[in-house]
Amino acid sequence: MPFLYLIISLIVVLADQGLKSYIASNYQLGEIHNIIPGLFSFNYLQNPGAAWNILMGQMWFFYIISLIAIGVCSYFLWSKRYRKPLLQTGLAFVLGGIIGNFIDRLHLKYVIDMIQLDFVNFNIFNLADSAITVGVILIMIYLLFFDEKNSH
Repeated sequence: MPFLYLIISLIVVLADQGLKSYIASNYQLGEIHNIIPGLFSFNYLQNPGAAWNILMGQMWFFYIISLIAIGVCSYFLWSKRYRKPLLQTGLAFVLGGIIGNFIDRLHLKYVIDMIQLDFVNFNIFNLADSAITVGVILIMIYLLFFDEKNSH
């Protein structure tokens, strides 16, 4: 059963790394292309930090946090006690996103970001970041509404 969720993680990693490779190969740093006018654009950036450019250049910190997060997600994915589809789907998205950004940090010493929302002033992000966000939302929904310990 956990293999299905590992496939989800693998798809996230492949999609993330594929888009990052495409952007790095076809865009100049800072180059912007409208994809859907008024909705989103691709804007090639290199982020040596975390969200909102915090902790810039602290790769050792990101390596440690990434490895811990990969271990925690893997533990919950493989544990028979936590075999709930919504929870495991969320964990699979988080795991794929963490690995996608970890690959960048190991290989490039920065993370490639490219998704710019044109309808709101928000930081530029990537597919790995999106997967982590979706995964955390799914985990929160599970914990708030479906976890037996929280049911009354």
